[in-house]
Amino acid sequence: MKFFGSATTLLAVSVGLAAAAPQSKRLPNTAAITFDDGPYDYMSVLLRARSRLHVLILFHGRYDIVNTLNSKNAKATFFFQWQQYRCIYDSDSQDRVKYAYNNGHQVASHTWSHANLATLSWDQINDEMWRVEQALERIVGVTPAYMRPPYGSFNDQVVSAASQRGQDVVIWDFDSGDSTGSSADQSKQAYTDKINEHPSSILALNHEVYSTTAYDVIPNAIDQLQAAGYNLVTLAECLGTQPYQNVGQPGSDDGSWTC
Repeated sequence: MKFFGSATTLLAVSVGLAAAAPQSKRLPNTAAITFDDGPYDYMSVLLRARSRLHVLILFHGRYDIVNTLNSKNAKATFFFQWQQYRCIYDSDSQDRVKYAYNNGHQVASHTWSHANLATLSWDQINDEMWRVEQALERIVGVTPAYMRPPYGSFNDQVVSAASQRGQDVVIWDFDSGDSTGSSADQSKQAYTDKINEHPSSILALNHEVYSTTAYDVIPNAIDQLQAAGYNLVTLAECLGTQPYQNVGQPGSDDGSWTC
């Protein structure tokens, strides 16, 4: 089977099973905002929101996103890759990853080259996952417990590979539309519409590589979510799980870390 994530389909795949993470398995009154495709220029303003109920925000993008989140007492989750926009081993990219992690936000894997995992062989899938695991272990000392497949595309083989690597496959149940042509106003309205449905929790997809997302949509979304009583938390907090398989000490770049 092959699956493609959407605003209404699969949320999380656990223990090798292509099954959604139902609302009953998530922390009530939380929202998960997720950011893909970083680390990028805008990542470090959004980390500042004041939280009441629980919301999970995930970002990929310099310190602007992180600082915005921090200023509002909000937490987020960032799904990182290698070099679609920036090499993760560039000094500024390493600094962005460290800044998000050191400010209490979750870091996770978006795989290495943003390939469609459902089209790859077993060895290729494992290589895509291993390279990001190695990068996060080197830069911040953690092994991620979550992987988001590029395009939300995966199949049974991807789920099996992730499970053997100790990772859950997670997508989203709300898409801001920033990567598919939505304007900032359209994305903000999409958040409004989702909030008006009054779900117990929200897992939201955003991309930190768009300036309108970083400076217009996310600050507005945080305010809307908090006004509606959601608490902004990490993905792991929303799902009641651990964010990392292992937490250790980061490495020291000796010049051999390259993309």
